Amino acid sequence: MTVTPGLFPTFFLSGFECSTFHWKRQGRRDLVAETHHDRCVHEDYALLRTLGIAVAREGIPWPLVEQDGQFDFSRLDPVLDAMNESQIMPIWDLCHYGYPDGLDPLSEEFAQRFARYCRAAAHHVRGRTPGPPCFTPINEITFFAFCGGEWGWVAPYLTGRENRFALRAALCRAAIAAARAIREVIPEARMVNVDPLVYVVPPADRPDLADEARDETFRDTFAAWDILAGRTHPEYGGSPDVLDIVGVNCYSFGQMEYREQGPHQALGPRDERIQPLAELLKTVSDRYGRPIIIAETSGLREGRPAWLKDVMEESLAAMARGIDLHGICLFPAVDMPDWHTGEWLHNGIFDLVPEGPQLRREAYGPYVDELRRWQKELNRVTELDEDPFSDPVNLEEVRAAARRLQLRPDRDWS
Repeated sequence: MTVTPGLFPTFFLSGFECSTFHWKRQGRRDLVAETHHDRCVHEDYALLRTLGIAVAREGIPWPLVEQDGQFDFSRLDPVLDAMNESQIMPIWDLCHYGYPDGLDPLSEEFAQRFARYCRAAAHHVRGRTPGPPCFTPINEITFFAFCGGEWGWVAPYLTGRENRFALRAALCRAAIAAARAIREVIPEARMVNVDPLVYVVPPADRPDLADEARDETFRDTFAAWDILAGRTHPEYGGSPDVLDIVGVNCYSFGQMEYREQGPHQALGPRDERIQPLAELLKTVSDRYGRPIIIAETSGLREGRPAWLKDVMEESLAAMARGIDLHGICLFPAVDMPDWHTGEWLHNGIFDLVPEGPQLRREAYGPYVDELRRWQKELNRVTELDEDPFSDPVNLEEVRAAARRLQLRPDRDWS
């Protein structure tokens, strides 16, 4: 069989929710602390090892490591130890909706400060973890711009479309500066630029909104990636090597009915307007010609295994058609709270069960069983061996499985 090396040692990836935003003017939140990932980091990485997952998205919280212009990365040392102990390579998430107090993201200073921080972070982690160094400079630029620039959920608490566009542009400039700064320290570093993959349709009774829905699907969704790739606003310095790996986030609520005010309405699972994920992945592939990963995906509660089945079938159908897909990130590894209500979402591989002051990790068995089924179907490991990095994934093996299964794109989403 022909060998086509993938980017990662395992096809399945995972990660940990690491938002550090100022939320609805109620103060800064730290989701790593809220999920006890900081307390349980060794356990959390050991659990990934038992699942045959050797890659994890992990945050370096900018507003918590930079204080008064000084950097303190000591909180990362237990994380680095845990990664090395379990032989897990990170994709470092450098800005997950949070930035230092007193900094205006629309100012020229923002990109300069961010690049300085990213350069320092790259120095700190260089050579200290297994696998090729990977970074996500700014997570979900498009969604961050909605949350902080139009809906006013998170700092900088702006509202209106024009503010969203301005914040999106500022975040893109900062991400481009960050990529350049990181590669001054680690020339071989890879960038994984993550944003939601969405599809928007007009309401059935409002065909006059078809142009707006189409614009959000085929222009707005791609605006940040276009800037990073240098397709638009070349004066910002974007290029294909800055965009590098395209990380698409795929959730059921990513297919939506257009609303003129506020967030759009998610389509129901049997809505005939839903588009197959394989088709959406082809759109990304045709547009950029870059490697792709599904950077986040998960179902909710009892729907988790069925959701994984759907995503796997669509992903393999895409790979059988030649899409350069390198992995699927089951996100998060451990549960996380709903930002609005604080209730546990039950979207992780492991649920969090309160026991006094502790949050016990409890695997959701049917989800793990579905993961195991696909690992065996693709001839992937179900538990990491002594050297997970001796051979990257051979994508030809995955494509062979896709051809054998003869999967076709469909609209049947769980």
